[in-house]
Amino acid sequence: MSWLRAAHALGPTLGCVGGPPRCDGGAVNGLTDVIGLRVGHAQRVGEGWLSGVTVVLAPDGGMVAAVDVRGGGPGTRETDALDPRNLVQRIDAVVLTGGSAFGLDSAGGVAAWLEEQGRGFRVGPDPDQVVPVVPAAALFDLGRGGDWRARPDAAMGREAVAAAADTAQGAPVPQGCVGAGTGAVAGGLKGGIGTASTVLESGVTVAALVAVNAAGSVLDPATGELYGARFGAAGEFALPVPTPERHRAASARLEQSRTLNTTLAVVATDAALTKAQAQKLAGTAHDGLARAVRPVHLLSDGDTVFALSTGTRPLVPADQSAALGDPAFGVHIAAGALNAVLAAGADALTRAIVHAMLAAESAAGFPSYRELYG
Repeated sequence: MSWLRAAHALGPTLGCVGGPPRCDGGAVNGLTDVIGLRVGHAQRVGEGWLSGVTVVLAPDGGMVAAVDVRGGGPGTRETDALDPRNLVQRIDAVVLTGGSAFGLDSAGGVAAWLEEQGRGFRVGPDPDQVVPVVPAAALFDLGRGGDWRARPDAAMGREAVAAAADTAQGAPVPQGCVGAGTGAVAGGLKGGIGTASTVLESGVTVAALVAVNAAGSVLDPATGELYGARFGAAGEFALPVPTPERHRAASARLEQSRTLNTTLAVVATDAALTKAQAQKLAGTAHDGLARAVRPVHLLSDGDTVFALSTGTRPLVPADQSAALGDPAFGVHIAAGALNAVLAAGADALTRAIVHAMLAAESAAGFPSYRELYG
């Protein structure tokens, strides 16, 4: 049997050839469907504040992580540590924060909390001699609550990671104007946090979480429809097409609301990935961003996607693993299994963006999609 015929034979299971894999959502249709991951938010609203922090906390033992930065104005911390060529192999947390570059201080609070738990990269003989590696990325929301200096700090980062640690396994992720999405805006519309998940036929879970804060628009300019809603799972987004009159009124209001940006995302899976494979996942997930926001990756964006692997499930199912040893097509079976994860990651990110826009509420003069379009 040729490798191509074999790949077709295994395709329905691995999602490698012959059409897309089945994409059933997880139990909560969110990032926490990847067992072991926990999400915590902290935010401040009012008295000049409209900003916050979101932390994705790894299970004990950490997680493989990678990053792909495509915006022209990123604000990041510790992303070089995720390069597959570098020393650190696993991390314990990822931080998404408001406050532009100032907000990166929040990662210091997360690192301090992790050190207290004895979690981090071991650098000495004693268990508490660790240096937590905490990659972080920031979006621009400065001044949206009224006070330019109201931005996340180490204390808010500590609050967010503690909230994640206190969250039950598999708990739903709060969406909308929470955490790093508190002050987010997308093309004049109020943005926020959104999440979605997929379970492949192989049993692998792939999920995404996003803070939507884009220079580009999430709306089709001809109709007012959310671009990403076209890519939802069956019945996920039952949204009516706006009437022309309503769309004209909404467009006129949005023309008065333009601001600075950066969309941040985390895509995660329970499949065992290497750092190089995780980096590929981070890169292809940007395709999901590009389907839901247009244009993306501009000079004034800092669009950044992290990819995480908890590694609790083999990439290729056990009943197909014997095929990996065949020199004729084993490599293609492995590639096909990875391709299914890559495709699902992009799809989950698109859907997460739609959930963010539907969950967001109007704030600080920025109208929500639901306010404008019902």
